[in-house]
Amino acid sequence: MLRPEEKLSGAEAVKLDLYFWLQALVMALVSLIVVFTLVGRIIGVDGTSMIPTLRSSDMVLLQSLGYEPRQGDVVVITKDSFMEQSIVKRVIAVGGQTVEIDYGAGIVYVDGVALDEPYLGERMEPPYSMYMTNHSLTVPEGSVFVMGDNRNNSTDSRDIRLGTVDERYVLGRALFVLLPLRDIGPIR
Repeated sequence: MLRPEEKLSGAEAVKLDLYFWLQALVMALVSLIVVFTLVGRIIGVDGTSMIPTLRSSDMVLLQSLGYEPRQGDVVVITKDSFMEQSIVKRVIAVGGQTVEIDYGAGIVYVDGVALDEPYLGERMEPPYSMYMTNHSLTVPEGSVFVMGDNRNNSTDSRDIRLGTVDERYVLGRALFVLLPLRDIGPIR
């Protein structure tokens, strides 16, 4: 330690300043790593199944620690037996709730109540794939029923290959769009 009467040369002062800045930078980096490892992470969106809420190549902040899926949340799911990469969907119903889909009216009912879905870009059409089924089911406890906001271009729980998703496959809730800057903000 320097005593108050001692003076540093210019080169020594620069080295000392550099040391303190480097120390602050390392602490900030370690803090970010701890936060993103334990609390959440950043995930890139790939595909069009969540348009207009999210677009391909959006970067979103994900809440992981202590998260329990709730109806209406946008979540990231990983299920290797279905798809190698993570998928982003909206939770329509959780364990114990009953889902009914009326393709004629383009309405999804949960426990007999029509969902208010202002985030949808267009009216839902009848299934287009042999894997897509008309649904009227009760979601098993510990599972979620998910759908994309772009219902006419989304492989989701209506697809028998994915079906209801065990909550252990939910990586977390998408909270915030980080990039691109024009879309930055909370996810609704």
